[in-house]
Amino acid sequence: MKLVGRTALVTGAGHRLGRTLAVALGREGMRVAVHFNAASEGADETRELVEKAGGSGKLFQRDLTEADGPKGLVKAVADEMGGLAVVINSAAVMLRTPMGEVTVADWDAMFALNLRAPFFIAQAAAKFMPDGGTIVNIADLAAFESWPAYVPHAISKAGIVKMTAALARVLAPSIRVNGIAPGAVLLPADWNDEASVRLAATTPLGRLGDPQDVVEAMLYLLRADYVTGETLIVDGGRHIRK
Repeated sequence: MKLVGRTALVTGAGHRLGRTLAVALGREGMRVAVHFNAASEGADETRELVEKAGGSGKLFQRDLTEADGPKGLVKAVADEMGGLAVVINSAAVMLRTPMGEVTVADWDAMFALNLRAPFFIAQAAAKFMPDGGTIVNIADLAAFESWPAYVPHAISKAGIVKMTAALARVLAPSIRVNGIAPGAVLLPADWNDEASVRLAATTPLGRLGDPQDVVEAMLYLLRADYVTGETLIVDGGRHIRK
């Protein structure tokens, strides 16, 4: 798929992995719709980085947990940027919710953003891709493992994997849909050095990953015109360690 000069929407682009992916698309010469929820400062920094990388950027604010948020975001991007070729569903929340402490509010918050929003973004985006397009959903290694303190999160990300395959089938042949399941490429800010060392030691490749590893997976999936319905695990081999 040719990327230069085309429009890409990256949700959750104001910080962390979403920012890295947005900047990478700018480096490819794309016109990037930088989505953010509330704090525009981080998103504006992402936009500046996109433009320094060689692309162009425009900010779009939406709360994707609202019923009309996903559809409204996609329409605004398509209307204001003249179409849509790529969607990167990156916005998500990861809450520590040990069994026995999970609340309905926790569950609803995670599923609204992690699973419901990407589905309705994809559904809306398909209408603006009559000549074809590509959607990449960011899942998580948790979709393939059982993490006791993150069960609802894992279920929501397993849903992303299934959704990716289902949408790929429904939207073929004009729209390709794939996913990426990162492992330890960007650790939570509250993790200490000891936890990082332990995680690296139990990873087959013997080290932590980097957001750039996810960038390379994304670029491959955007360009691999004969690949659809796949979720590419980028975890240094953690899912095969047992």
